[in-house]
Amino acid sequence: METGLRVYQAGKCADGYTLYCESVPKFEPSEAPNGQIFLIDMNGAVVHRWPTRTALQSFCRLLPNGNLLYPTNDRSDLGSAGIREIDPEGNVVWFYPCRADHDFQVLDNGNLLIHAITERAWPGLAKGMTRHPYMIEVTREGDLVWEWRGEEHLEDLHRLLPTAGWDHLMERALGQFAFDWAHNNTLQIIPPNSTYDHEVAVGITPRFVPGDIVFSYRSVDVIGVIKRSTGEIVWAWGPGVIDGQHKPHMLPNGRILLFDNGTLRGYSRVIEVDPLSETIAWEYTAEPKKSFFSPYISGAQRLANGNTLICEGSKARLFEVTPTGEVVWDFVNPHHNPEARGSVYRCLRYTPEQVQGLLDRLR
Repeated sequence: METGLRVYQAGKCADGYTLYCESVPKFEPSEAPNGQIFLIDMNGAVVHRWPTRTALQSFCRLLPNGNLLYPTNDRSDLGSAGIREIDPEGNVVWFYPCRADHDFQVLDNGNLLIHAITERAWPGLAKGMTRHPYMIEVTREGDLVWEWRGEEHLEDLHRLLPTAGWDHLMERALGQFAFDWAHNNTLQIIPPNSTYDHEVAVGITPRFVPGDIVFSYRSVDVIGVIKRSTGEIVWAWGPGVIDGQHKPHMLPNGRILLFDNGTLRGYSRVIEVDPLSETIAWEYTAEPKKSFFSPYISGAQRLANGNTLICEGSKARLFEVTPTGEVVWDFVNPHHNPEARGSVYRCLRYTPEQVQGLLDRLR
């Protein structure tokens, strides 16, 4: 596959900078960086790169001051596993040790909401199904102020999903990776600017409320919403419709955008789901369909101009499509590290204003 910038129709794109990195699965102590995180411009040129000396989970967030937060991929050694903040030169300025896994959010109060993992036996799960989703909120001083354990909310899923959906969930949970029965890969705070039908009918709990959490159980084809104040799962959907999905997140219009990998289906799609009617309101697929396929990782981001930025992770391909499906920007990572997997877990497009803090420090 041709690498680098392959398509750029400037007048049809959302201008900005794209942040991504390759996945580096192992940490080997070294004087040289183990991995690199890249910020590229719309022409595919590297504006900045952050060196790292840890394994990379391949998802990171740029802070307004130009520093970067990223989780490691070493989930067992708490000497290195966790969330790191690094400056533009790659120096670690903050570290929280934990079994960080896949996703995290920076809250308005400066705290971090982190998805991690725990392992223990639990009633209702078969022997060997021991790895569970674990969400925590921590302060910058390292204090734990909130936690949530997925295995304690199986009954919520049983109650919310139709019988066929629950049966699908349990069948998939007992599959190839039964020890990691849920494999949650998303933690998104529903934003305050979204619009919702709050379902004010008597006896119906509002399910899509700013501040609550969208999650994604990839192993069992389920996405849902956690009510932050109680920990209850208040909405769940997906079995029989989606297949090995990544990064569901609520948009300002109240719909949920996600990358539907199609791991068993054989082709991928990006869909926008109306959670109230549980119908697909928008969909992107390629022609032929199997030409767009990442059986694992990946994600999508709705841009300010209405386009969608897509990460076809297994191919390290990042591309932008219009609402009608026209590809107006297409980039394949040319900066391959021999120690890396060659894949890109996610990417994020930042506006020029959002990267100004970094650019000021680079001058």
